[in-house]
Amino acid sequence: MKIVVMGGSGLIGSRLVTLLSEAGHEALAASPRSGVNAVTGEGLGNALAGADVVVDVTNAPSWEPQAVLDFFRTSARNLGKAEVAAGVRHHVALSIVGCDRTQENAYFTAKVAQEDVIEAAGVPYTIVRATQFMEFIGGIADFGTDGGTVRIGDGLFQPIAADDVAAILAQIALAAPLNGTIEIAGPDRAPFAEIVARYLKSAGDPRPVVTDREARYYGGRVEEQSLVPLGDARIGRVSLDQWLAKAKEG
Repeated sequence: MKIVVMGGSGLIGSRLVTLLSEAGHEALAASPRSGVNAVTGEGLGNALAGADVVVDVTNAPSWEPQAVLDFFRTSARNLGKAEVAAGVRHHVALSIVGCDRTQENAYFTAKVAQEDVIEAAGVPYTIVRATQFMEFIGGIADFGTDGGTVRIGDGLFQPIAADDVAAILAQIALAAPLNGTIEIAGPDRAPFAEIVARYLKSAGDPRPVVTDREARYYGGRVEEQSLVPLGDARIGRVSLDQWLAKAKEG
């Protein structure tokens, strides 16, 4: 099976390409670096020729509200048109748990717009909404730092390891399209500030972490269940403690 991974050189994409290749599939890592650009359309026709599945794990280069909206909306439209022309049978897109519940977050709003374009494109699809990656916790702490203190919104958090995201995406890419959305998350759910504090302690970072109801998560207010699945979700295998231990080793 030929599977094109858009964003195939990134955090998730590189892992996914490896897994699919090891399983005996023709996995093509497509990105501007390899001459394939979903925003401009460059190289899409050649990359998708003969493709059975396309998995989109691209990340916007800018989080400025209009730029990120234009990126996801335009790339989804161009991909949809190219997939119809190539006869692609399954489009898989990586999105974010809670993106439709945190409207002040411009990145989340842009992911909802991307999902809308995918649903209207006419290609059988599966949208995979993931919770935040464990690999991003350090950046989240940095974003929330104010005067040496990390201020985190009042909500629950259930991060997932990038390895689990890639493994689940590989399974979904090889399955029949759902023409719907599924959610995936890590095995540990706890208050947002508690998980950030555990990360910093493991990393030997002395910054204190406090819960602040007014703290914003990249522009959006965090309510109790803003960032966690509300119903059934596929749960990853890697616990936060396991991931932290591995991060220490590496």
